[in-house]
Amino acid sequence: MWTSTCGLSGRPLRLYITFTAVIGFSLFGYNQGMMAGILNGKEFVKTFPILRMPTEPTASEEHYINVIRGGVTSCYEIGCFFGALFSMFYGDRLGRTRLIAMGASILIIGALITTVCFRAHWEVGQFVIGRVVSGIGNGMNTATIPVWQSECSGAHNRGFLVCFEGAMIAGGTFIAYWVVFGLSHVADSVQWRFPIALQIFFAIIVLVGALLLPDSPSWFVKRGLDNEACQVLGKLKGTSSDSDQVLYEFNFLKADVEASNRSQAGWKTVFTGGKTQEFQRMIIGCSGQFFQQFTGCNAAIYYSTLLFQENLHMGEYLSLIMGGVFATVYAIATIPSFFMIEKVGRRNLYLIGFLGQGLSFVITFACLIEQNTENAKGAAVGIFLFITFFAFTILPLPWIYPPEINPLRTRTIGASASTCTNWVCNFAVVMFTPLFAGQSPWGVYLFFALFNFIGAIFGFFFYVETAGRELEEIDIIYAKAHVEGKMAWRVANTLPKLTFEQIAEQSRQLGLDNIDHTTQEDKNELGLSSDSGHEVEEVREK
Repeated sequence: MWTSTCGLSGRPLRLYITFTAVIGFSLFGYNQGMMAGILNGKEFVKTFPILRMPTEPTASEEHYINVIRGGVTSCYEIGCFFGALFSMFYGDRLGRTRLIAMGASILIIGALITTVCFRAHWEVGQFVIGRVVSGIGNGMNTATIPVWQSECSGAHNRGFLVCFEGAMIAGGTFIAYWVVFGLSHVADSVQWRFPIALQIFFAIIVLVGALLLPDSPSWFVKRGLDNEACQVLGKLKGTSSDSDQVLYEFNFLKADVEASNRSQAGWKTVFTGGKTQEFQRMIIGCSGQFFQQFTGCNAAIYYSTLLFQENLHMGEYLSLIMGGVFATVYAIATIPSFFMIEKVGRRNLYLIGFLGQGLSFVITFACLIEQNTENAKGAAVGIFLFITFFAFTILPLPWIYPPEINPLRTRTIGASASTCTNWVCNFAVVMFTPLFAGQSPWGVYLFFALFNFIGAIFGFFFYVETAGRELEEIDIIYAKAHVEGKMAWRVANTLPKLTFEQIAEQSRQLGLDNIDHTTQEDKNELGLSSDSGHEVEEVREK
């Protein structure tokens, strides 16, 4: 079994897990920034002349080129969708680190296929195939890494670590933009081949990390591998596998898994309502990814250089510089999220992000209604304000929230479903943005502004605060909301933080621990009684 920790334990082990996770997510952002930079590059369109926009295109020519651009760029998201879908069906069976290692390997193969495209040898088809294959690997990783990271983290810093992981999307974009800019004067196809091939370097780091690091304790418990779960818990906490602290937390995980198993967790469970509200919680998790895309982030990130050049009428070189500055602001603006994610909370950051992004795009579309040099400057200000708000709010939140909001028995399915939502919506936005922007340079920003305001309304009524809570506390919140006939966010705002004993007591009171009519003795075990339950004694003896 995958319990190797590379000789690390405690904080160094947790840091290595975090390092692998953030490098994995940087690949997501790297691809966004890479395509934004190379899509209009001289050597790129020389290799793929079908993507070159004529100097004075007719309406039909412009429409055709925009469709091809959208297809070549968005095909990556199709691969990501199927990779996330694979994680949904096989994630629990294969395990977190196995799936990440597979994803990194597939991404490397896809990057190689894309890098070696040559003109007159079906170059566009090969490029598209390579991007789809890379996307499959990236989709597997983005669906799995947040779950792995959440299950290996404590409640006190879980948000910070997963936030750091999500913020590296911006870090990857930053690296890609400036790599492309640095090669923009190279009079050879290395101008675009090197940025694409550089993905392999990051993917190798992720592959090695996944091979050398342990799977999560929760996954081992779900598979009935109790000894392995205790070994990993001990390593993560920097203590022995039979210490009271480890056995206490193991017993809690074991009880939660057994309660889930007794209620026959599976695909039918995803559509459960009642006290557990699995379906509602899955939809809420997916909504974050939906709104992340339809509030306009990837329209700005993937096509920033094109938007500066074609919509704001800047020169080619100035557009590249502005794209690099845009990526730099994007990366720097993620820093506040590290400090705000736990103190301000998930719910408040969602609302701040939606409102700030919406107002930013209102500025942009208002300035573009009547296009001139001065208004173009105002539109650029709006785009930069948008990416600033996005970076410290809506960028990391949809990756943090699904593993927290979904219960253990549907956590893998819920997180994968939210990631699938991301990639389907990502594909749609990346595909239609060039067409929409070509038809109405200001209308596209009005469209995204309206979705931001809709997101703010939805978030206010449905997003529950999860900051600083154990993952099992969220079950209590939804059960109390159902029993008391209240909205879950109101219950979360009034319910104090609970200890493990209080969570177990609340579970008994709400009937969450005896869904299949367990005996009183079973309930006592779920309540973490002083003898710690027979499962722990068996593990201690082993």
